[in-house]
Amino acid sequence: MNEKMEIRQGYYTGERPLFQGSDLRIYDTIFAEGESPLKESRNIELYGSMFKWKYPLWYAENIHVKNCTWFEMGRAGVWYTSHISVEDSAVEAPKNFRRCRDVTLRNVSFPNASETLWNCDGVVLEEVTAKGDYFAMNSQNMKIRNLTLYGNYSFDGAKNVEVHNSRLLSKDAFWNSENVTVYDSFISGEYLGWNARNLTLINCTIESLQGMCYIDRLVMKNCRLLDTTLAFEYSSVDVQITGKIDSVMNPSSGIIRADSIGELIIEQDKVDPEKTKIICGTGAENGTSSGRKECA
Repeated sequence: MNEKMEIRQGYYTGERPLFQGSDLRIYDTIFAEGESPLKESRNIELYGSMFKWKYPLWYAENIHVKNCTWFEMGRAGVWYTSHISVEDSAVEAPKNFRRCRDVTLRNVSFPNASETLWNCDGVVLEEVTAKGDYFAMNSQNMKIRNLTLYGNYSFDGAKNVEVHNSRLLSKDAFWNSENVTVYDSFISGEYLGWNARNLTLINCTIESLQGMCYIDRLVMKNCRLLDTTLAFEYSSVDVQITGKIDSVMNPSSGIIRADSIGELIIEQDKVDPEKTKIICGTGAENGTSSGRKECA
């Protein structure tokens, strides 16, 4: 294994100052105005350093980053890079982490996470805070714990995602997703999960207008739905809700269990009511007629 050369308190400007650099350990260094300072680099460690301009880590491999900062103009900072870990760092720049493989982010903040983590494969997020729309679009094989997200349209098209103990304030989260499981989390946002396949929510609290619709195989276990209306339209469901559902509309098939349902809308010209079983409290209702129902 090659011994790493150390760089301390460096200050770099201009384009590609460390192009194709390899086996470097970089401390307290500033990458100022000048594009692509570490493009095509290999086996790099960065500590306490700052990226102040665009495209710092493209086509890189085996990168470890700790206590570093991407400033606003360090945008599109990490693209086409494999085997990168970032911890205890702040990423102010948008459009970061695109088409990357094997990405681990621990204790990282993204105050402007617009269009971040797109088309990545093999992502671990732990103690991450992000604010921005279209987070994690089309990424796959993600393991997430303690994510706080403020931003709409998150995880659109994502596949094979596992989320634990997170808080997502996100309209249209998990659209077009596949094989997503969320545990012990809070989700607030309209139109949750539309057009998803195999969406599972366990021990979650959800607030949503027209949430969980157009889903192929929705599973909910021990979840709470707060102010959630017109849920489950055209979804195949296996749902167990603790407490009340404000309203349910035209589920396509399966079973719904809840303490009560404020309004049940089954339109026979749109769905076959015989295909969905509705159980409220200790009673059961099979949804055998059209129109509006009370299930309390």
